[in-house]
Amino acid sequence: MRLLPLTALLAVPLVLFPAAVPAQASPTASPVPFAALPLDGSTEPPPEYRYTGAGFDACSAPPAEALYIWRTASPYGAVNIYSSGSQRACEQDRLTPQWVATVRAMGWKLVPTHVGLQAPCAKRADKPLRIDPERAEEQGGQEAGEAAAALGELGLGPGSPVYLDMEAYPVGDPVCSRAVVDFTVGWTKALQAAGYRSGFYSSMDSGIADLVAAARAGRAPMPDAVWYARWDGHPSTSGDPGLPDDLWAGHRIHQHRGSADETYGGVTLNVDPDALDGLVAGP
Repeated sequence: MRLLPLTALLAVPLVLFPAAVPAQASPTASPVPFAALPLDGSTEPPPEYRYTGAGFDACSAPPAEALYIWRTASPYGAVNIYSSGSQRACEQDRLTPQWVATVRAMGWKLVPTHVGLQAPCAKRADKPLRIDPERAEEQGGQEAGEAAAALGELGLGPGSPVYLDMEAYPVGDPVCSRAVVDFTVGWTKALQAAGYRSGFYSSMDSGIADLVAAARAGRAPMPDAVWYARWDGHPSTSGDPGLPDDLWAGHRIHQHRGSADETYGGVTLNVDPDALDGLVAGP
């Protein structure tokens, strides 16, 4: 990621950043479990948990100064944050409750993301920790607990989603596919029990394909929302034959292009562009 040059930083009117006090999670609060959203989109969360428009993901939380400029100069209104997980690729030194409160006060919608255990058959040397097929559902529940705790620490309240980052893996291995689905079921059960919503990110051809097959087979609970990677250059969340329109309608994010530098208002960031018609962090 290319950061702002010092001259640009000094030119940003930091005093114009809206004052914000990060929310604190009550240590005695008991979240109220809720039912998963129907996969056909017939029941919607409150408007503050929804966003339709352009967004992006970046490896590290971008500088608040950059987001201040991009909020008006760029077409984007949502940004992901790698909020938790033992296999996050980049440092998250800027990702604090104050950063969250500041960028949300600018109007940014946030897409929390957790990077934990990967598919047993995955071939990613940079993410060596794998799901144990014999304990997959249990492990998914454990990682959901970590993800929910991280959201609370950042000031993101119950009802917010967190997306499980399951990187692409080889297809055609039934044990591997079953482990991913079992892990995701455990992830979803635990998040919903904690009062949060479950999201799932993966390649259209691997993780999403396995979830679609599981949903068709009646496996439950499935995630409340999906985020799929299909680098086809089309910023749309519908019409892909790999994800039928009757599943997760209105609860989708589409990563439609890979990593690239983009410049707005003289500020350059390295981003993956997304089209959103789905769930984001709420109040």
